[in-house]
Amino acid sequence: MTRSVLVPSSLTREAEDKREATRKLGYVARAAVIFRVDRLVVFPDENEGRFGDGFVSTVLSYAATPPYLRKEAWGRRDELEYVGVLPPLRVRTRTGSGSDGSGSLRQGIVTEVGSDGRVRVNCGLQHPISLPAPPGAYEEGERVTLRVSSRRPVRAKLTDEPAPGFTVERATIDDALAREDAGVRIAASRHGEALTVDRLGQLVERTADGMTVVFGAPGRGLPEILELDREEALDDADMRFDLWLNTVPNQGSEVVRTEEAMFATLAPLTLE
Repeated sequence: MTRSVLVPSSLTREAEDKREATRKLGYVARAAVIFRVDRLVVFPDENEGRFGDGFVSTVLSYAATPPYLRKEAWGRRDELEYVGVLPPLRVRTRTGSGSDGSGSLRQGIVTEVGSDGRVRVNCGLQHPISLPAPPGAYEEGERVTLRVSSRRPVRAKLTDEPAPGFTVERATIDDALAREDAGVRIAASRHGEALTVDRLGQLVERTADGMTVVFGAPGRGLPEILELDREEALDDADMRFDLWLNTVPNQGSEVVRTEEAMFATLAPLTLE
């Protein structure tokens, strides 16, 4: 089961400054973690304004990086000037224990590739650790996942298991929806079918095997981004999306922000 969320590169268009734009992206990252999103995809929107595709994907990628790796992975970049306002994500380990103890997964960065079939990995422990690795399997600077079975003494191994948290990608809407693991393809829009209590049970059953949810931009919903009018958007559901869904059918504000729509949409769709 894979949960993917698509947000536009124009996500921070209405932010007054870089600090506020960064804070807004922090809420998006929090929603992704809280509702166990696996993949956060930034799709291009030409109406992106001052803080565009590069800024949005960079800040989200930084937020997705464990705190103990951020300095080495990112260094100093102009897009990251105000990352101090990002809320902590506090991603839970795959073991569900919330600790770094036995059996937990950690992200690491390869700092050295030796000629003796070993690599050195910085994974936030006291010192980089040396681990066996097949020749040519890893490169210096590569992100990797480790399963740590003991911290004192350190016992760990490299693994292909996905690390806790979410990954950040850049892709078009069509490419993301065409993936084999896209699951149920949902367009979140006020023009969609209203989510009701009776409808929710059916939807939760459908999304249990995976879903891809696409959100619009501030002041510009998905029909506008896809250059569709309301009727065309609903007709398009049989071709591009499996359904258009309005998860805030009785909204009291004229505009629901993208980060607010993420919480409102993912909360009911991830019920079990």
